[in-house]
Amino acid sequence: MKTFQDLIKDCLESVDEVFPWTLTELLETDHPPLLLDIREPYEFDKLHIQGAVNVPRGILETASEYGYDETVPELVNARNKEIVVICRSGNRSVLAAYTMQILGFHHVKSLKTGVKGWNEFEQPLYNKNGELVDVDTADEILLPHLRDDQLPPKKQVA
Repeated sequence: MKTFQDLIKDCLESVDEVFPWTLTELLETDHPPLLLDIREPYEFDKLHIQGAVNVPRGILETASEYGYDETVPELVNARNKEIVVICRSGNRSVLAAYTMQILGFHHVKSLKTGVKGWNEFEQPLYNKNGELVDVDTADEILLPHLRDDQLPPKKQVA
């Protein structure tokens, strides 16, 4: 059985990643990449990189094709455009980038370290109202908020 991290590692064999500081440079070029944030809408609404398009990973395949309720024309038409896929920490984006390659997207990369790394690099993040989110507030939002039942079971001592 593979773990989530095993799956990420396997996908990284064919998915390129970019660091936040490289993305800032790419965004300043004449042909900036399409920023594709694949987090859930509630995550995106709390904070995101300005200009990013939100397509949750759960509908990525149908959003990438015409003829579906989830179709996002901007994404469908970006098969030959540079795309940087974004998630919270850079794991889900690797899986999404891998899937997009299978779907015929030719220049797709994952943002290594995700929105967390973007914030650590002190780059701006905005909420759904277009308001700048303070770096410390973003840090708190981006922390894992696990319940006890989501943690691995504690080993019993005999």
